[in-house]
Amino acid sequence: MDKRKVITAYRRGFITMQECAQILGIDSLQIMGMVDDPHGKQTGGKLRKLPVNG
Repeated sequence: MDKRKVITAYRRGFITMQECAQILGIDSLQIMGMVDDPHGKQTGGKLRKLPVNG
């Protein structure tokens, strides 16, 4: 599924933030950065994984 469509569905209230994150395979904190950046400039239009603190 197209990432933009998933984010649009979240913005329109069709799915929750948790559902959006689950569909995209990322955590809810990463979703906030993507949703706040409407043109995908923060991540260059691609999802990037944050380092895991072990």
